Amino acid sequence: MFPALPISKRLPFISLAFWWIDRPVIFLYSEVMTIASSVQRPKSKKQVVSEFRQSEIIAAARRVFAEKGYVATTVDEIAARARLAKGTIYVYFDSKERIYNAVLENDRETLQKLTLERMAAAGTVFEKIAVYVNTRFEYCEERRDFFRIMYTEPSGAPGFCKEKSRDWLREPVRQLTLALQSAIAANAVRSWPPETLAWTVADLTTGALQRRLASTPATTARQDADFLIDFIYAALHQPVDR
Repeated sequence: MFPALPISKRLPFISLAFWWIDRPVIFLYSEVMTIASSVQRPKSKKQVVSEFRQSEIIAAARRVFAEKGYVATTVDEIAARARLAKGTIYVYFDSKERIYNAVLENDRETLQKLTLERMAAAGTVFEKIAVYVNTRFEYCEERRDFFRIMYTEPSGAPGFCKEKSRDWLREPVRQLTLALQSAIAANAVRSWPPETLAWTVADLTTGALQRRLASTPATTARQDADFLIDFIYAALHQPVDR
C-alpha cells in the first residue's frame, strides 16, 4: 500500500479528475452557448418602431438636404417633410449633423455592398470595370438626392462627404487595382501603374455623375455609362505601334 497523501496534496489530483470527467459536459455547454449566441432573436415591437421612424426621418432628410443643402436646412423642415413632431426627431437624432451623417452613411453602405458584391461576381477586368461604372450610374438614377448631397454640397456641411468620400472609394478601387494588376501581368491591357488606372476609372465615373447632376443632360444615363465604359476599354487596350 502506498502511504496516503495529505489532503492538501490530493486536491490538485481531485480537481484534475473532475475536470477530465466533465470535459464532455463542458464542451457540450460551450457548443450550446455558441449556437445560442449566434441565433438572432426576433426584434421587439419597440425596435421595429424605432427602425421605421429612423428610416422615415432619413428619407425625409435626404430630400430636404438635396434641395436646400446642409446649411440652409433646419430640423423643423425635416420634421415637416417626415410629418413628425420636431421633438420626435430629437428622440432618434440629437442634432442636424447626426441626421446628415445618417443619411450619407445609410446610402453609402448600401451602394458599397452592392458594388463589391457585383464586382466579386464579375470575371475579367473589363467586366469588373463595367460593373463598377454601371452600378454607380444605376444607383445615381435611383438615389439622385444622395449623389447630389455627396458631390454638389457647398462648403459649410459636416466633414463626412468631404473627408470620407475618398475613403468610401478605396475598397472598390483596391479591387480594381488587383484585377488590373493581373491583367497587366497577363499582357491583356496596356502596362501602367494599376492603382493609377483604378483611380482614373473611379475619377472618370465620379466626374460623369457630377456632370449629370449639375445640368440637364441631353443623353440618358445608359448612354453615358456605355460611352464611359467604351472610352475606358479603348484606353486600356494595348497601343498599336505607330
